[in-house]
Amino acid sequence: MRGIVAGRAKFGAPARRIALVGETAQDAREVMIEGESGILRAYASFERPLWEPSRRRIVWKNGAVAYAFSADDPEQLRGPQFDAAWCDELCKWRRADAAFDMLQFGLRLGGARQVVTTTPRPLALLKRIMGDAHTLVTRATTGDNAFNLGPTFLGRITARYAGTRLGRQELNGEILEDLPGALFPRVLIERARIAPENVPPLARIVVAVDPPASSREGADACGIVAAGLGTDGCVYVLADDTAARLSPLEWARRAIRLYRKFEADRIVVEVNQGGEMARAVLAEADMTVPVAEVRATRGKHLRAEPVAALYEQGRVSHAGSFPALEDEMAEFGPDGLSSGRSPDRLDALVWAITELALSPQRTPRLRRL
Repeated sequence: MRGIVAGRAKFGAPARRIALVGETAQDAREVMIEGESGILRAYASFERPLWEPSRRRIVWKNGAVAYAFSADDPEQLRGPQFDAAWCDELCKWRRADAAFDMLQFGLRLGGARQVVTTTPRPLALLKRIMGDAHTLVTRATTGDNAFNLGPTFLGRITARYAGTRLGRQELNGEILEDLPGALFPRVLIERARIAPENVPPLARIVVAVDPPASSREGADACGIVAAGLGTDGCVYVLADDTAARLSPLEWARRAIRLYRKFEADRIVVEVNQGGEMARAVLAEADMTVPVAEVRATRGKHLRAEPVAALYEQGRVSHAGSFPALEDEMAEFGPDGLSSGRSPDRLDALVWAITELALSPQRTPRLRRL
């Protein structure tokens, strides 16, 4: 991809104004511009264009300019105009529809062209782009890129994930639809999506934590999800801050940061595995944070069924896009995840929604995000 952008900026029928849109500003800089596969690496040092980080732009000697944008802030794309664009990892964009739509209004110079590179997921936006008569679709598997990978990586990752839904998506680039028997079909998730700015005033906000049994490499992730109960009686999923290989104190601090960010009412933490430890580590990180303990008495599928019913009733919305969480939801069937992993993000989501909509309510505080 970097070669296409570099070529259009430098050679025949050049692009003069290029938009580089990443999931975040950091992704645009560290992956698309400065990274191993970034635009600057497409040039020898003596012919490399000028990268101006403070202005978020690359300037070529022939006058062509590329500007970096974050898909998290679609309004950045309002006003500028371009004759070319590169959108990277579109399926990870939290505000994909708003950012992509705003970019289209800016592609108004000459015979404007754009390239989208992404690991595919069955998102409505991606399907719409691929179904456009003017779209040329190309695919490449992880094996096609073997020359650029570590010598043991491909064999190890293929042995572990070949044939699984996750492997077909990540290794083969396939767009996979719903798992038969999934509690949360993709159409249900897409129907639940709203723009973050459309979240109503929230009466309660909680951060739910599903702690891992261990922080060692390869252990389960720590599920951390924030959600709020609107004054309309519906639940709004606000953030997924799940992370792997965290020590107990690290996941506690991470959860408390999310609690502070959203001015939440409490942290809800599962205490089946080491209840005393969970309470103690949250108190060590910040003893002023109120904590509600929950204990699993039924299997994961049974716990998730009432939450799935709320989605079916239209009583849960996602404020933006949460690709990793939504992938777990769509993969979750009667036997768990098809990959065999623990559904850590989904567990945290279930605890958050259960606390807000399926448990006795506590005295609310009204706030607007």
